[in-house]
Amino acid sequence: KFNHDYGVDFFPITEPVIEGVATRVMSLRDGTKKMSKSDPSDLSRINLTDDADAIAAKIRKARTDPEPLPETLAELAGRAEAKNLVNIYAALSDETAEAVVARFAGKPFSEFKPALADLAVAELAPITARMTDLLSDPAEIDRQLTRGADKAAAISEPIVAQARAIMGMVGGRR
Repeated sequence: KFNHDYGVDFFPITEPVIEGVATRVMSLRDGTKKMSKSDPSDLSRINLTDDADAIAAKIRKARTDPEPLPETLAELAGRAEAKNLVNIYAALSDETAEAVVARFAGKPFSEFKPALADLAVAELAPITARMTDLLSDPAEIDRQLTRGADKAAAISEPIVAQARAIMGMVGGRR
């Protein structure tokens, strides 16, 4: 809108960067709904503050169907919960969903879920530890926010100044 309104080519048109198999992680209780912190069921999501036991329990209790994992990814069609867990595993292991299905083909979820739980705990443990550290030290959160704001200001000030000049505004902020 800015570029159009002022007849300039100043701000680049951005394109979304959406990559990977788990760009949209679905609920652990309903594979057709997005995982969300606003879902009333805590079992539907993995929180960044969940400890290892909570993560493992949520994955063990994640909704699945009675069928074993299929031979191919195409066979997951219509099996939203199974596909979701495969995609989560693929994202955490940096593998393709096809590779995950091939590795666990024919296996029951009673074998797949513990492997997923172990992987999720291993990958999320450093995040959980950092969250715990930050939440126990509010002053550190303030320091991090201040550093981030200072860095953002240093990057944005010349751009804002150029934009203000394009709009015909002179001087600093009012």
